[in-house]
Amino acid sequence: MANIVWHTKLRILIDLNKDDLDHPEFPDLWETIYRIDRYHGRLRTPVHERELQCGGVCREQGVEAWMHLRVRNGRREAVHERSEDEARHVVPMSDEHKAYQERILRAAEEGGFHGDSEVRTRAGRSWIQTDTLVEGSDGRRIGWEVQLSTIGSDGLCGVRARAAKAEKNGITPAWHTDRSDYAQRHDTHWTRSDNLPAYVIARSGDLRVVSGFRKLDFWHCDVHAVHPCPNGVRRCGKAHATPVPKDVLFDVLVRRTAAGTIVPIQFRTPTKLHRFWVTDTDQDRYHDLLSDDTQLPEPAIDAPAPASASRNRPTCRPGLIATTSPLLTPPAAPSPATLHSPLPAQPRSPATEAISGTATSSSAETDLVPRPGPAIQTGLPDTLIVLQQAADTEHVKLQQLADNEERRQQRSVWFEAAHAAQSAITQYARTKRLNRYEVEKEIRRLVRHPENTPAE
Repeated sequence: MANIVWHTKLRILIDLNKDDLDHPEFPDLWETIYRIDRYHGRLRTPVHERELQCGGVCREQGVEAWMHLRVRNGRREAVHERSEDEARHVVPMSDEHKAYQERILRAAEEGGFHGDSEVRTRAGRSWIQTDTLVEGSDGRRIGWEVQLSTIGSDGLCGVRARAAKAEKNGITPAWHTDRSDYAQRHDTHWTRSDNLPAYVIARSGDLRVVSGFRKLDFWHCDVHAVHPCPNGVRRCGKAHATPVPKDVLFDVLVRRTAAGTIVPIQFRTPTKLHRFWVTDTDQDRYHDLLSDDTQLPEPAIDAPAPASASRNRPTCRPGLIATTSPLLTPPAAPSPATLHSPLPAQPRSPATEAISGTATSSSAETDLVPRPGPAIQTGLPDTLIVLQQAADTEHVKLQQLADNEERRQQRSVWFEAAHAAQSAITQYARTKRLNRYEVEKEIRRLVRHPENTPAE
């Protein structure tokens, strides 16, 4: 197919990408030439007698390639008469594309599955061309299509039609890309990795899939829920599922899709239909939720395998190399007895504290590294406790309100009280040269769990 047509009788170039065919002086040009071409088609007139030639690559190379017109899925198309003329318009496969094909086949073989590249599968009266087809267990067939950043802006036209055609003929489509705008489409199940050179893709390091695989978080819609209600109400009391992004290694994805332990899913929200990959366990739980959303589906019976370190080097772009420095060594964790033992109060520190000679002579890089403060070794001021109690009280009031306007006003009051408490904690920790996290932790323990305070 081509988008530029040369009309041998009118002696003009016709651009099918433009509504007016790049000839605004002829308002009915498309209707005229398409009606004539269809008329010749009904009369079975040979294509080389229909006055239309390829005006793009073939014409630039001095080849007379005859064409006919058609409309498919609402899109105007010009089709070559001979397949060798069509082959001139095919963009050569990039090295990155070849590296992905080789990696898919290698990962499938390591998992005990067979695969092949550029497979043509009969689909009725036509064919399906698959970049890499993996034969999985139980007759499962995964058709991997790789679309990289080297393709043109019109390279994704008809993705949904191709995916639907593959599904109709027993092939599970799996589209992989390195472009974020392609991965955000929902016409098929997309996965995405970082934009990497061919030699990095081909090696046996860990190639990470950064989008397209999700973990479903099942939760009950009550006042304790973290996620907002998808139905747009405050709390509906039903059970919901929320997809959470989760990374997976590309080789693992290839093998587990062939084995059937990672499957495609269509997740419907009130405004959109999302397509991504999940584990087969999450898929079963999601189907149970769709059948009855009044209660949470049963959790997975089999516990997930413990995580282990990979023996492969990561496949990623070269970045900063982390070095071991004594300045970045974390301090030893304080013992529980140190945190909870009653300590004598210290006098108020002066406005300007003396700095030791070692700290004064430190370099600029050393000053940028945050030094962990010592564990809390003093009693805390009553002002911090009162401010934290006030913030917690306002938060409790917020949870007891049902009206949206009242909740909005109370939320502002709670934010102000929490800001005052956090600011006071920060100022106290900076003045006393203490670890702010430990100060805040101790304040919250004293306010929320006073029964755990050791007796003096």
